Amino acid sequence: MRRNRAENDASHAKLTRRAALLGGAQLLFMGGLAARMRYLQVDQADQFRLLAEENRINIRLIPPARGEIFDRNGMRLAQNVPSYRIVMVREDAGDVDLVMERLTQVIDLDPETYADALAEIKRSAPFLPVTIVDDVSWDTVSKVSVNAPALPGITPEVGLTRVYPRGSDFAHVVGRVGRVSQKDLDALEDPDQVLRIPRFQIGKINVEAREETKLRGTAGTKQVEVNATGRVMRELERREGQSGADLQLTIDAKLQGYVQARLSGESAAVVIIDCENGDLAAIASAPSYDPNLFIGGISSADYNPLLNSEYRPLVNKTVQGTYPPGSTFKMMTAMAALEEGLIGPDDTVYCPGHLEVADRKFHCWKRAGHGWVDLENSLKQSCDVYYYDLALKVGIEKISAMAKRFGLGIKHELALSSVAAGLTPTKAWKKAARDADWVIGDTVNASIGQGFMLASPLQLAVMSARIATGRAVTPRLIKSIDGIEQPIDAETPLGMNENNLRKMRRAMYEVVNNRRGTAYRSRIIADDMRMAGKTGTSQVRNITAAERARGVTRNADLPWERRDHALFVSFAPYENPRYAVSVLVEHGGGGSVAAAPIARDVILQAMAGGDPPLEAYPTGDRGRIKTQQRKLREIQPQAAIDGNDQA
Repeated sequence: MRRNRAENDASHAKLTRRAALLGGAQLLFMGGLAARMRYLQVDQADQFRLLAEENRINIRLIPPARGEIFDRNGMRLAQNVPSYRIVMVREDAGDVDLVMERLTQVIDLDPETYADALAEIKRSAPFLPVTIVDDVSWDTVSKVSVNAPALPGITPEVGLTRVYPRGSDFAHVVGRVGRVSQKDLDALEDPDQVLRIPRFQIGKINVEAREETKLRGTAGTKQVEVNATGRVMRELERREGQSGADLQLTIDAKLQGYVQARLSGESAAVVIIDCENGDLAAIASAPSYDPNLFIGGISSADYNPLLNSEYRPLVNKTVQGTYPPGSTFKMMTAMAALEEGLIGPDDTVYCPGHLEVADRKFHCWKRAGHGWVDLENSLKQSCDVYYYDLALKVGIEKISAMAKRFGLGIKHELALSSVAAGLTPTKAWKKAARDADWVIGDTVNASIGQGFMLASPLQLAVMSARIATGRAVTPRLIKSIDGIEQPIDAETPLGMNENNLRKMRRAMYEVVNNRRGTAYRSRIIADDMRMAGKTGTSQVRNITAAERARGVTRNADLPWERRDHALFVSFAPYENPRYAVSVLVEHGGGGSVAAAPIARDVILQAMAGGDPPLEAYPTGDRGRIKTQQRKLREIQPQAAIDGNDQA
């Protein structure tokens, strides 16, 4: 049937509209496609370029070189030495188990090392290099390099490891490093990414830990190109990090080595402080241990003896240990009374061997008593009753306040771990800590450094330095950081009456240099080196009335752990004090027998800068001292004696 013109026009119009719609849709699609292509190729070009690069380029952290630690004369105490290690990057290795199995066919891996490494690889981020084995030989490195095509993701590296060339001499000062643990990371609010590198090491105790952020430095980065198997083909870019700061301590390594040797066989502590500036010339705790044992992880065979020893070698007795200071505290009781004007230097007290207070007898160490004694004689002969009497006049509050002014009961800020504050008790302290009222007997006990009174060897050395100078000498351990000298705080006057301090120094001089002094056998006879000091004996057990009646058991007849602690504090030279010393010998018995001879030897060593002349010792001691000096030289490493290994 033939359509008329009107029908043809209508059909044509319909086709035109359809064509227009189809063409519009095609144009819209092509426009969208073009826009998407422009977005992907132009706007997102950098992002896709980066994704493409990541298929062949890895960015890795470069651990910074740790700052080194030196003594005051430039001797190395902690240093970094090159070492070879084998590492794996999991994302480059593919089948980790297969690659590790192949590695065991190339080098020897004990089962424990193998298991530890495998576990660490699987729990670490895939892009982080994990150390499989540390401190390997060049032969091992060569074997791994030759077999590299069969060991994707595994590469030998040259790194730095921490070494302590002075060994046990500085374990309680420098400290040690160890692997970062989860506990370490949890303790930080925003851990540095370098800390997440498996087996990365940080300071664990003492200077290494307290100055960690300065010693660590900042990490660098490197871009490496890898092939399809993950093997590193070349290094594209490297940005070096910043090495850690070098630290210089105030310690004299030769003196420290001598002191540690002198303490051999003892459970003891010695602190030597420079009276002029507060610098710690030596701070030794015995017995010690070799911190190098901890670097790669210490074995149970090495660790258990340290942990279980009754001598506690892992404890730094100089700052962590607090002990009743015994008679070394008597100067504080006397200074409190003198400053209050309650006594004069010529006032006397009668000592019959005890003082009865509140229906209780407080005994003097000398059972028969000392008779009439003044300030100088009471200190010289260490009469207890004299100080009992003073305490009743002065009271605990003023005694404790005076002790704080001389550095006791204060936590001194040093770059050492677990520095103790000690204790100078008060009535309020006992109520808060013990929920008990202070009684007069507590004051009597405190007057001779017993009861609740506690002090560390560091604090006793500070006390001695302040008595010697009349200034608020503050201990300093860090001498400089990257060559920048650290502040010294030793000039502030204590604000004490100089006449009272002079009387105290003279009484301490008599303790050592008078024939009736408790430390006379440990005197120095060289006029320009004469020493002033005070002995102390710290009770560790109660003596019953029955035991007193039959006679107090001698320390030598008691088990070691029940013997009294021996203490001695001193300064020298008497006329112009340069060094102050405190000595503690745990369970050593009497201070005059065990502690004073050590103090004499170490303070002479400090003043002489080496073995002192035998003429400084009394004639009868010289043969024994000569033999002792020879034996101590044999104990010390030769490098410590000669002063080798300087930067």
